[in-house]
Amino acid sequence: MPLKGRLQLLNTAAASAVLVLLPALGLWLWPRPQAQGLARLLPQVQLLQSFGPSASRPLPALWRQRLGADAQLLWSRQQGTWWQFWGAHGDAGAYLVLPALSFSGIASKRLPVPALMVDNLAVVAADPLSRQWLAERLQAVTRPQRGLDQRCLLQLQQPQAVYWTGAGLGELAGPVAPLLQRLQQGCLRLQLRGLSLNLAGEAAAGAGVLGAAAPAQLTRNPRPLPPGTLLELQGPSLEVLLQGLLTRQLVREPLASRYGINEAQIALLRRLPFLLRLRELPQGPFQAGLELELAPAARDRTAWGRLLAGLRQPLQQQGLQEPAPRLQSSAPQLSSGVLPSASWSDARGAVVGGWRWLAPATPGAEPRLLLFLGPGPLGQLAAPARAQASDGLHLRARPVDLDRLGLWPQAFPQLVRRADQLELVAGGGARSPISQLLGRLELSRPR
Repeated sequence: MPLKGRLQLLNTAAASAVLVLLPALGLWLWPRPQAQGLARLLPQVQLLQSFGPSASRPLPALWRQRLGADAQLLWSRQQGTWWQFWGAHGDAGAYLVLPALSFSGIASKRLPVPALMVDNLAVVAADPLSRQWLAERLQAVTRPQRGLDQRCLLQLQQPQAVYWTGAGLGELAGPVAPLLQRLQQGCLRLQLRGLSLNLAGEAAAGAGVLGAAAPAQLTRNPRPLPPGTLLELQGPSLEVLLQGLLTRQLVREPLASRYGINEAQIALLRRLPFLLRLRELPQGPFQAGLELELAPAARDRTAWGRLLAGLRQPLQQQGLQEPAPRLQSSAPQLSSGVLPSASWSDARGAVVGGWRWLAPATPGAEPRLLLFLGPGPLGQLAAPARAQASDGLHLRARPVDLDRLGLWPQAFPQLVRRADQLELVAGGGARSPISQLLGRLELSRPR
């Protein structure tokens, strides 16, 4: 090929490369307006949920409230993802977020409250004061999302995803929120398959956490909870469950002053694998009984003996009665004798709690310690699978039964509260800043 032809070919190739690479470079350097708008909104959010277009479904109440007379028209011609979120200003109500192009041909002044334009998104507030609050907050310069925040931002651009912060989790979980310290901020994508809603995402103990998520593994064929069991929570150490409580002076001070539990004994508690179980009690003064099963190492058995013995006087001072420390014939036999159990009753004679040691499930294994509130379990409990150091939290629950007893947080969506079973795994131990979340929600069959 002549030199002139080769030069023309090279120029053509170079021009084509520029035409292809420049738009890609622009998308990398300057995100799409929709993603940029979500990124600006995210720091103002407590709880946010994304939805896909579904014009065939009934008009949501939020659309009717925020869009007034134009709600049905906008709903019928929707094409892209839309969102609803609750901001840090708790009294503002839910905000409705739509692509700004949705309002083509519709004057914003026709809405009950004019939309606030955030890049390529339109945000409709419940009232003018809530709109003004958000507009003022959006004037602040925010740093680009990184790590977990960036990955959640990508998920929220797709339908059926949810994002929460510590404040949002507190609103949902109420008094249970301190037990979920490692899940204070995160996101989940939802996928409905028949009557199962699959959950997958990430969570961290706080905002701005970088790094990758500790992996989690969900069982393919989950076994249902035994009859009468409302909830089971298993983890590699009590630290992952108690870290949100034990950092509070309001909790630590009574442990020391009322029950004599010192820092060394708290450290003993932190490192133990655990199984927490909640059982329904059809009869008696309690709706449910709580059991905490631990597996102390042989070297810690003396320390646990001192800790339990130290609880006797404080419990007696609170009016509880113990006939006598019992040496049950069914308790584990050791070279030093039989490990004692205790059962505490109130003034009416109803058992309100206690502890006992459970025999090893296999030769060479250590006895397990069971602490319980309520009358305690009948018979010998089967040994649970021992959590390894790298395992995360594994929750199984019956939301519909917990909700029936008033034991499930009322702020959760009705879809969750009416589910037959929930299974959720959070990867990693207490030292993992970010956990991968995997789970499934078994929905109730229509009746």
